[in-house]
Amino acid sequence: MTDSAGPASFGRVDPDGTVYVTTGEGERAVGQVPDVSPDEALAFYVRRYEALDLEVTLLEQRLGSGAVSPDDARHTIKNLRKSVSEANAVGDLPALEARLDALQPRLAEATEARKAERAKQHEQTRAAKEAMVGEAETLASGNDWRGGVNRFRQLLEEWKALPRIDRATDDALWHRFSSARTTYTRRRKAQFAEQSARWGEAKALKEQIIAEARELADSTDWGPTSGAFRDLMSRWKAAGSAARDQDDKLWAQFRGLQDQFFDARTAAQSEQDAEFSGNLVAKQELLAKAEAEIVPVTDVNVGKAAFRRFLEEYNTLGKVPRDAMRGLDNRVRALEQAVRKAEDDEWKRTDPEARQRAEETVAMLSAEIEKLNGKVEKAEARGDKQAAKKAQDSIATYQTWLDQAKATLADFTR
Repeated sequence: MTDSAGPASFGRVDPDGTVYVTTGEGERAVGQVPDVSPDEALAFYVRRYEALDLEVTLLEQRLGSGAVSPDDARHTIKNLRKSVSEANAVGDLPALEARLDALQPRLAEATEARKAERAKQHEQTRAAKEAMVGEAETLASGNDWRGGVNRFRQLLEEWKALPRIDRATDDALWHRFSSARTTYTRRRKAQFAEQSARWGEAKALKEQIIAEARELADSTDWGPTSGAFRDLMSRWKAAGSAARDQDDKLWAQFRGLQDQFFDARTAAQSEQDAEFSGNLVAKQELLAKAEAEIVPVTDVNVGKAAFRRFLEEYNTLGKVPRDAMRGLDNRVRALEQAVRKAEDDEWKRTDPEARQRAEETVAMLSAEIEKLNGKVEKAEARGDKQAAKKAQDSIATYQTWLDQAKATLADFTR
């Protein structure tokens, strides 16, 4: 027979296969299973009880974890209570009813928690909408005419995605949001109308500048006319922008007149550059000689004196073609940097504090390696291969650092 401590202890089977369950009110028949053993008949109705027990257990767990809403839990308890009271099952049915009764306080707590959660969500939604209203009002008072339109569109979609809160608060917030959007739209339209007027003024100013540039384009008075074109460019920038399609066409006209003048000036200067070719050859020869004598700088004082003499002679030579100036300047600068670098290197090499730091680093790393060698010997003596290997790996790392430190120290002895 079944264990007397289990659900089967709450039932019995008549010889005709009728199964009874025992409750606080006595016995009642729950069904009949003929042509099977009493144990099998009883087990059939015990399984029904176990199914009810499982439903109650699952409800307890879901209510405890918050996986079920209080309203759904209350509905489930009602149905389970009816199922238990009318159950054709064998087991401790009063215990199941007691467990369902015990859920009432927890259900009340869950109900209050759900109310608190809803209040929290309500507050979060209110705060979110207030933040959106604040941003909308900021946009409405600002001048972001392009990005503001897109942001208002995004804010409206975000607003629609939020749940409603109490009617009065929700209506008041929506009124502020909607008013801000309307204010922004009106200001934007006014801004574009004003901008259109400014575009017209800018167009007229730039057309006047183009007319003046056309009179200057054929001038061969290079200096004053170059200055006049610079003034026209300043006025062009100060005029502001016309409408995009018009502004591009106006700029093309003005730029074409500029190019006409400056191309002619460049051609004239190119003729002049030919006169400077002799100076270029002289400077190139002087540079080549100085580069061979000074670089590499082996004696800082000698190098500095040689560079000073070179500059004095170099600066006495005349102008060179414009397209050669940058290359010459770069070579002179490279020569000067070589002398300065040698001077800096000399200072670093003779810096006593840096030398002392290098010596201390070498000493520290050497001591650490000596200490690790001692660990290797001890580990090998006790047969600890893993410890010995770990120490040897550390020695290899420290040795790399020591080699680098010794190389740095060697620089101070050259």
